[in-house]
Amino acid sequence: MGYSRKDEIAKLRRERKEAKAAKKRKENVREKLVRFLIVCEGTKTEPHYFEALINNYISTVREVKIEGEGRATVALVDRTQEIKMELEHKNAMSFDRVWVVFDKDDFNDFNDAIKKAHKLGFQSAWTNEAFELWYYLHFEYLDTGISREAYIDKLQDAFRKKMGDDSFKYRKGNPDIYSLLQQYGREDLAKRFAKRLRALHTGTNYAMHKPCTMVDKLVGELEHPERLLE
Repeated sequence: MGYSRKDEIAKLRRERKEAKAAKKRKENVREKLVRFLIVCEGTKTEPHYFEALINNYISTVREVKIEGEGRATVALVDRTQEIKMELEHKNAMSFDRVWVVFDKDDFNDFNDAIKKAHKLGFQSAWTNEAFELWYYLHFEYLDTGISREAYIDKLQDAFRKKMGDDSFKYRKGNPDIYSLLQQYGREDLAKRFAKRLRALHTGTNYAMHKPCTMVDKLVGELEHPERLLE
């Protein structure tokens, strides 16, 4: 049984309607897309962690650009502004959230970097003293200020205890750190402990907020970007 002219017209109308609906769905996705720019002080440690996190949390409303700069504090904030302008101009788009990730280290412009980032409309995922504090909070609460080296020692011991392997060595820039933390640590604890640490500190002299971290805030946004649209 062949198609009549009327059937052909009806089919054409359906196809046009479906194509129009598909186009609208794509447009709606673009409208809901949340674009992140994350610029990190480290070139490996932080980028590896966030890249693995993003791959683990698939989202249709999130697009992320991660840069590892090897710079710290105010210089990193300045470079973030440059990267943002360069990418937005090149791609004819704008970022919805810009995050700068850095540690306290021994730099004297830590507070200035946080204040400058805020002035530019950037979010700061800073940690005082070292990024490894965020990792360690996956295992235990720690409210005593210790050195960068001590964080690494404590983190390594925590992994060894959970793994039952005294030969494990923590190394900065390990591309598998995210999966290791998911397997042996608890992210829900890390988030809870990070909030608990922040509650201990007041004022804007962030260099004195030790230990303390804001990394959990960035992690939360990357895992649930749809909340930024509410």
